[in-house]
Amino acid sequence: MPSVLSAFVLVVAMTTILAPSLASAQSGELVIISWLSGSEGEVMHAMESAFQRSHPDIRIREINLTVQGDPRGAIRTALLGGEKADLLVNTWPAFRAELADAGMLRPLDAQWNTVDLSEPWRRLGQYKGVTYGVTFTFGDRSGIFYRTDGLKKAGIVEPPKTWRTFLDSFGKLRAAGITPISMPAKTWAHAEWFETLLLRVGGVDAASKLAAHRIRWTDPVVRTTLRLYADMLRAGCCDPPDRMLATEWDGAANEVLKSGSHGYELIGMWVNSRAKSDYGLKEGVDYAMFQFPALGLGHDDTASIDTKEFVALKSGSNPAAADAFMRWITGPEAAAIEAKSGLASPSAKADTAQLSPVATVSSNAVKASKSQFVLGDLLPGDLVDEYRVQLQIFLQDPSDATIDKVLAAIEQKAQSSYR
Repeated sequence: MPSVLSAFVLVVAMTTILAPSLASAQSGELVIISWLSGSEGEVMHAMESAFQRSHPDIRIREINLTVQGDPRGAIRTALLGGEKADLLVNTWPAFRAELADAGMLRPLDAQWNTVDLSEPWRRLGQYKGVTYGVTFTFGDRSGIFYRTDGLKKAGIVEPPKTWRTFLDSFGKLRAAGITPISMPAKTWAHAEWFETLLLRVGGVDAASKLAAHRIRWTDPVVRTTLRLYADMLRAGCCDPPDRMLATEWDGAANEVLKSGSHGYELIGMWVNSRAKSDYGLKEGVDYAMFQFPALGLGHDDTASIDTKEFVALKSGSNPAAADAFMRWITGPEAAAIEAKSGLASPSAKADTAQLSPVATVSSNAVKASKSQFVLGDLLPGDLVDEYRVQLQIFLQDPSDATIDKVLAAIEQKAQSSYR
């Protein structure tokens, strides 16, 4: 159990015992901790408002933790500071496990037959056989966003389908005055390229074993992955290291989809919502998304995916309202709101005909692929920090010697993280 939260278990237990119970799910205050911002935050607010219209006796109070980078530190600080809430927006299976081990989550097995989700989504929300997470949106993290006019300007007739044609496209883009890839390496998003490359090199099996430390970070499959990443860097994909290390994911989105100064961005589906609402672009016309190019190593039917879910905190005083919200957010009305914003819902009652062009590509890719959660979301907190820092070191010098040092450093950290 992570020591930062273990001391909080007794406080949580006492809070749960003393929390007042409400007689009805249709009344009282529902407190939600959310860290979503920008267009994603707007979608959440739209869903909260729609829920309150259909449940007028429930008042939602959202505690928004607006942070740059990984929000888990801010969430831990809020919870350890005594913040009480009924629901928490979560996207990290490893963090869900951390909270469950600390005794802070309310199991949701008894509530499962009331939500509109199929059994595979239940398994994704489980930890040690207990259901804790209710997914409300999901996305393909192996999809690459691009502007259609940028590729046209570079004389690229269609998005590259193979790794070789992908690397070859860099020269055409640079000749047109476009930097091929915007690499957001300031905090975490530079790991996206490593994680899909890992899937395409070793498949879901290798990625899941690495996440659980059943293979070492010095394993040949990991080394091969970084060498392919190095090939991409040496092919002239990106800006100089200092520029990459100064770029966040949203800055990369601006460069690719707004200004068109860069050609490609590998990132999650929340950028689709941003492109529509913030940039005013027409989906499928001004911009689109294609799947990560094939390596031909036998694992091109894989995709990295993420989900966003609600977990129920024991500290909340209105579990009945929380259960009502989770029922509603997995239903058709919430799914329609998400679809309008370029997001996909896992709801069994979602109308897939409402999905926008890019959301359709994303949803179909997830359904057709052997999927694995984003690797960084599966790693222990101290290890994921080391992993991202070491990849930043690699970006500055993608030599074989650096690869050996980087992987050895991550492995050394993993040795203590999994004890």
